[in-house]
Amino acid sequence: MLNTHDILETIQMLDDECLDIRTITMGISLLDCINGDVDRACLNIYDKICNKAGRLVETGERIQLEYGIPIVNKRISVTPIAIIAAAALRDIERNNFDKSTEFLLKYAKTLQKAADTCGVNFLGGYSALVHKGFSAGDLELIHSIPYALAETSNICSSVNIGSTKSGINMDAIALMGDVIKKSAELTKDNQCIGAAKLVVFCNAPEDNPFMAGAFHGVGEGDCVLNVGVSGPGVVKAAIEKYPTAKIDVLADVIKKTAFKITRMGQLVATKASEYLDIPFGIVDLSLAPTPAVGDSVADILELFGLEKCGTHGTTAALAILNDAVKKGGVMASSHVGGLSGAFIPVSEDSGMISAVEHKALSLEKLEAMTAVCSVGLDMIAIPGDTPSSTISAIIADEAAIGMVNNKTTAVRLIPAIGFKEGDTLEFGGLLGYAPVMSVNRFSSENFINRRGRIPSPMHSVKN
Repeated sequence: MLNTHDILETIQMLDDECLDIRTITMGISLLDCINGDVDRACLNIYDKICNKAGRLVETGERIQLEYGIPIVNKRISVTPIAIIAAAALRDIERNNFDKSTEFLLKYAKTLQKAADTCGVNFLGGYSALVHKGFSAGDLELIHSIPYALAETSNICSSVNIGSTKSGINMDAIALMGDVIKKSAELTKDNQCIGAAKLVVFCNAPEDNPFMAGAFHGVGEGDCVLNVGVSGPGVVKAAIEKYPTAKIDVLADVIKKTAFKITRMGQLVATKASEYLDIPFGIVDLSLAPTPAVGDSVADILELFGLEKCGTHGTTAALAILNDAVKKGGVMASSHVGGLSGAFIPVSEDSGMISAVEHKALSLEKLEAMTAVCSVGLDMIAIPGDTPSSTISAIIADEAAIGMVNNKTTAVRLIPAIGFKEGDTLEFGGLLGYAPVMSVNRFSSENFINRRGRIPSPMHSVKN
């Protein structure tokens, strides 16, 4: 039973502590849209997305008005397009990537048209799942990614290159270094934004509501609603009340705060499901920062007693935070999923940006932090002359952390074409700005050129 204190506390969270529903994401299966004729397939895709998600934005705005809860983004995720497009690509000569890209751009532009019609912020699912090898359509889609992201504005792409069960596809990793670099080059006149809409995963979740990595997994239902909740400012405000408390006390405070935040997400998910007559999927409680002052994960870590995020002890503090958020979330909802934990995107977190600018936070330290956070190396700008093989090696390191630790890891790097260390990429909005970070200049090319597959770890054999 809610009392007056609970109501006033929630109002304060919304008004003063940057609490919001970061996204309502509708996941839509496109399996029944497959057709050997590309034009017919695209028509099927457009019709289904618009039929299912035509009232998504309207519903989000209705809930926001009824309950006073900010709902920042309304998004769509779809079945990986590599699967959907395979049938239409079968008559194209293998490795004729110019022709297959021409075909695949029709899918990308159809998705953009559907996103425009529905009025959503982003649509994710221009994706491929290649953790154990390349199926029909996978290579073709991966080669088309830079062009698709350059010719659309709201489409996001992801590629899963590894898992704990299957190991890591080093052929795919070698290819993704080139793809990320090309995505940045084709959008260099727009702050290399193409690379900011592309993420490479190990152990990608099928129900992630957050972009750029959202796609609708083949094991999901025909259509579901997933909600992503965020509240770094709320957690920060809670911790500030305990300046000298012991670590386990802080963990309990975070856990209780996460519980309250997740309950709000559960409410929004339930109402959206009711209004749209679409099943509720999961609540993803992820502390996803924004460039706004007071909405920073780095600030939370510094409240643990760190002079600056990135100093020794940062990884331990992040582990405490991530664990407590997950524990609070799972107590608040029977269906917690997605990523759920703490994000550490550099460009989207004012505290992370400050730490980089003060030389407290390096790429190597961020990599260590990803072993205990929810995702990985996120929204990091690197010098534009960084070799593709180095980008691939960074992906391999991150994927190895995910594979061995049985967790999701990801890489979203932005090669800043024409920029060097110390320069800044300005994205604006929720993407913020990114100081260009240094990269180890010693070569990894011979390692990446070995290709093949990294075997799965021993503990993956559980049957």
